[in-house]
Amino acid sequence: MKFIYFLIFYFTWFLSFSQVKLLSWNVENLGSSKSDSTIIYIANTIKNYDVVALQEVVAGAGGAKAVAMLADELNRKGAKWEYVVSDPTSSSAYKTERYAFLWKTAKVKKIGKAWLEKKYHLEIDREPFYCTFEYSKKQFTLVNFHAITKSKQPETEIKYFKFLPAQYPTLNLLFVGDFNCPQSHTVFNPLKNMGYQSAFRNQKTSLKKECKEDNCLASEFDNIWFKTSKISLIKAEVIHFYNSFETLKEARRVSDHIPITLHFTLN
Repeated sequence: MKFIYFLIFYFTWFLSFSQVKLLSWNVENLGSSKSDSTIIYIANTIKNYDVVALQEVVAGAGGAKAVAMLADELNRKGAKWEYVVSDPTSSSAYKTERYAFLWKTAKVKKIGKAWLEKKYHLEIDREPFYCTFEYSKKQFTLVNFHAITKSKQPETEIKYFKFLPAQYPTLNLLFVGDFNCPQSHTVFNPLKNMGYQSAFRNQKTSLKKECKEDNCLASEFDNIWFKTSKISLIKAEVIHFYNSFETLKEARRVSDHIPITLHFTLN
């Protein structure tokens, strides 16, 4: 019996170290308006993941400073973290923002420089932010994205994603973020036809203003797209962080979206 328990423990331990744990979160205006307690709360929420992609970091200096504060808080929790913040997106017609990546240096290695998409920066208001990481001598590139709102038809931007795998043929792309569009929309069909799969289906990720009979989520906006020939999904989960608060109003001071997570191995 002890041997069986040992095998279960060893398998669980091995599985936890043989996978990458990715978290993506639209943190809603991450900047100087976030209190120290909110930064600490965000750090405690994301600390058990290996790579974190954040959307909606404010474009001003307060956004980069908030990410630095978040990384500093993470570094107090037993693991070494590094981070990179994008330049402000080039949008002039809509709200310009920054993106950020944070990662545990003991788990993954950043390869080269991160960059904002240049080719389609005129077609996409908040052009995606790329960063390549290496794990166990294999690489993957996260494409961090925050689409325009649903009322502005985000599919008019997302349609350009079908060109990105061919534009970066040597990269193992994972599209992560807030698409303001459900995975069932036909705009994702070209990616599906290339062998990409969404981590979530029929999973709402944005918060309502008020809960109705324990129903607190509004829309299916956030997701992670990966190529099944290169990525093996272990599990995909969301974090219902708002359950930590007495009211949804309090939770929305942290964000109006919930974090989404993907545990995966590289083929």
